[in-house]
Amino acid sequence: MQLPECVKTPFHPGDFSDIIDVRAPSEFKDDHIPGAINLPVLSDEQRKTIGTLHAANTFEARRLGATLITENIHRHLATTLADRQRDFAPLIYCWRGNLRSNSMAIIFRAIGWRSRLLHGGYKQWRKWLIADLDEKLSTKTPELIVLGGLTGCGKTRLLHALAEQGAQVLDLEGHADHKGSILGNPTSREQPSQKWFESRLWQDFQSFDPSRPVFTEAESNRIGKIHCPGALWKRLGQARIVQVSLPLRDRALFLAEDYPHFIEKPERLKEKLNGLRRLRGHAQVDQWHQQIDQKDWPTFLESILVHHYDLVYRRPGSDESVYQEPEFHLELSHYHETVFQENAAELIRHYQAV
Repeated sequence: MQLPECVKTPFHPGDFSDIIDVRAPSEFKDDHIPGAINLPVLSDEQRKTIGTLHAANTFEARRLGATLITENIHRHLATTLADRQRDFAPLIYCWRGNLRSNSMAIIFRAIGWRSRLLHGGYKQWRKWLIADLDEKLSTKTPELIVLGGLTGCGKTRLLHALAEQGAQVLDLEGHADHKGSILGNPTSREQPSQKWFESRLWQDFQSFDPSRPVFTEAESNRIGKIHCPGALWKRLGQARIVQVSLPLRDRALFLAEDYPHFIEKPERLKEKLNGLRRLRGHAQVDQWHQQIDQKDWPTFLESILVHHYDLVYRRPGSDESVYQEPEFHLELSHYHETVFQENAAELIRHYQAV
């Protein structure tokens, strides 16, 4: 039986039909190679148990580890991998490319599968990805087109419409899983790790056609707990800006649809608004509370847009904004999917013809 082959970075994940991350679920959740599946040879609890035992008795820790790893690989073979054929040839990796990945790769080789190991494991992949991402973000192509505009003007909906029509899109808010608003995300929503955010950025820029523009939405350098890489933040500050506008009434309708959780749990919304008392004053916040208690959502939404969001908005081209002066103004007549699709088509025609 031949020992597993080693694969070194750089490589493209698409070069392999299957990539198997054998690390524990918490390690996989924190970050992994895009497209990889998680078949842990040790669970989080098992890994902790072995680590504790290793400090007292190395031999017993290794024996227990071998037993658990074998049992877990057997389970994967009987379930997830039960339908894999003779030509199955996965790339396998763990943290550093040592015991955990080797254990699975050797068993697969014994079966007759061409299993390959990632040299240096995830640790080496991450080191290479960060260097490659910085290089990709530091180039001038593809050109970035940034959608700016007041809160509730439908920038995200317009971005999605652009993607549906085949435009290249960088969805920073989607990757960060955060809406960046005092209304916020549902409290049950957990943002991804910074590492996974950067892996998704790399995946996007790996796939972009440099000859075609990429549309994205204006964001701050922090999106919740996620921060924008310095090289990308610099690119955004140099990008061409499209200023999107929508009538106030329609902006309020958009917020009601986009943030249903605060209507469902008004007391939680009132608690969040209390954090604005120093900035907006007690009288204003008390008025918002009264509107919420009366379920007067149209009045509340228009008021919070005018008396809070619009006041903190940093207009592109102003001294307070990192973004350039808008070169193109897109006035949406009203909030409707047809309007977003029509204007997305107009943007594509305008920028792909330039």
